[in-house]
Amino acid sequence: MNLVSAVRRGDWQVVFGYAFFVALLTGGYYYNVTFVQLGLLDLGTRLVGLSEAAVSGWMATLALVTLATAIAFGVSMDRRGWSSSLDAKLRILLGVVVAQVLLTAAAPFVRTAPQFGAWIILASVSMGVGFPATFALTIDFVAVRDRGAVAAAATALTYFLANVYPLNWQVESFSRVVVAAMLPGVVLLGVLVFRPPAFVGRLSRHHEQFGVGRFCHSGPVSVREAAFVAPLVLMFGVFFVDSLGFLRILDTPSLVLTSWQSPDFSMHLTLGVVHVVGAVMAGVLYTSFDRRVLFLAAFGLFSFTHLLYTFDIRVAMWFPSLTTGPSSPLNPAFYAVAVSFYTTLNFALWPDLSTPDTIGTHSAIGIGLAGFLSTFLSTALALYFQSTSVTLLDHLNLVNALALLLFVGLVVGTYLGRMHTLWEGRNGEPN
Repeated sequence: MNLVSAVRRGDWQVVFGYAFFVALLTGGYYYNVTFVQLGLLDLGTRLVGLSEAAVSGWMATLALVTLATAIAFGVSMDRRGWSSSLDAKLRILLGVVVAQVLLTAAAPFVRTAPQFGAWIILASVSMGVGFPATFALTIDFVAVRDRGAVAAAATALTYFLANVYPLNWQVESFSRVVVAAMLPGVVLLGVLVFRPPAFVGRLSRHHEQFGVGRFCHSGPVSVREAAFVAPLVLMFGVFFVDSLGFLRILDTPSLVLTSWQSPDFSMHLTLGVVHVVGAVMAGVLYTSFDRRVLFLAAFGLFSFTHLLYTFDIRVAMWFPSLTTGPSSPLNPAFYAVAVSFYTTLNFALWPDLSTPDTIGTHSAIGIGLAGFLSTFLSTALALYFQSTSVTLLDHLNLVNALALLLFVGLVVGTYLGRMHTLWEGRNGEPN
């Protein structure tokens, strides 16, 4: 690893770049999986008084505005040369973080539907600008061979923190935690922008060495090529499966009170540790194998996890006397491993499909479509299912079927792709 070599020779400037990037990814993703995905649902239903169907509509709006902003800004970054300019990206992120601190601090005071809608639009724009700029920093701070490990570190930190704090899933708690975490980031970004240390100039030239991603060494990958479209579709699917199932589990007290909202802190700590273990495993797999291995593992784990949940539900329906105790802790543990697998892949994949000239566009499309649009559309669908009285068993059966379909589809697609390659090689041989 380039990072290990830097530590051994005492190159703390490079080490700072790695640590800074991991902190940015961790902070940004923690904000999305806690405050945005969970806090906004609480804000809209409890404080503003909207129905779940209305909140689902606003979540879909958030996804679409974030996506449109991200693509427009990511393309603009590439065209203007900002994607390869460290100074430009730091200035952009300073503005984004300041805006998000103000919005997050103001969120608990939102009380009307128009205020909620305005908050959603402003937050969408800030997030749409922020994540292409954040992912574009990969080429300044992280060597290609270290991206799996760095993605694993960010995933492990994000989900460990999200599981152990805060335990109260209300927008006020999320707001206090996020603002407190972001303020040091504002100060550090302000220093790097307005009083940059001398080593920032050295880091700004790293894109010449780190810029070409792992999957671009044979040539740049276009957004129209199968090499980009196939991972995009698969990542959209895995985000969709996760959010569609997870939000229904969160709305079921018998499931969530024995796992993610358990009064027993040891359960939160256990899930955090499981996330860390899953992230480490995913980082090793990403570095050592093709990305399809992680996709297969994620879809397989989601299928197996939802099968466990539906099995428990059926047993409870058929044999009530056998289910007097808490639900199995294995279910959320397997779920945590699956989430860590695909999150690690998501962090590393888009920079590895990019060059300094395309990372803004590629990360915007990848994170925007496969991440935000998929997550919040599935969130909206999950809320709609709840409002239309779809049963828990039917809901999880649907999620399980979707995960299994994607798993089988990937296996079949991989097999057909290899057969096509062998066929072309055989036909290309001289007689």
